[in-house]
Amino acid sequence: MRFMLLMIPRGYENAAPDAVQTLDAERVAQMMKFNEDLQKAGVLLALDGLHPPSMGARVSFKDGLASITDGPFAEAKEVVGGYWMIQVKSRDEALAWASRCPASDDEVIEVRQVQEFADFTPEVQQAAGGYADMLAQSANAAKP
Repeated sequence: MRFMLLMIPRGYENAAPDAVQTLDAERVAQMMKFNEDLQKAGVLLALDGLHPPSMGARVSFKDGLASITDGPFAEAKEVVGGYWMIQVKSRDEALAWASRCPASDDEVIEVRQVQEFADFTPEVQQAAGGYADMLAQSANAAKP
């Protein structure tokens, strides 16, 4: 089972574009230890931090037309600051890993199971006929 652990740092919705420049080295070292533990356990598939919303954009749709809004976003209450993609045997194991994260009092980790192709009905699988091939091609294209 794949799970995404979404880091939601309080206040990140208002972070300046240069927020990455203000990272605390000790805090990053603690987080790297957690990342290394995930890797050594063989459960880590991917991880990344995200720049703040002030550097992002949202694409919304109305009547089939796309509209782009640059960040920051006034209505944002919580935003994702980064993520880990892990593969574990159960939800409980995913929660155990999330609980080991050296998060601060101002951070929350949301744990979400990834929808697998097999989770869908046969009709939906048929409608998404080329999905498995698309994933395989994308994975191959991403290799250096």
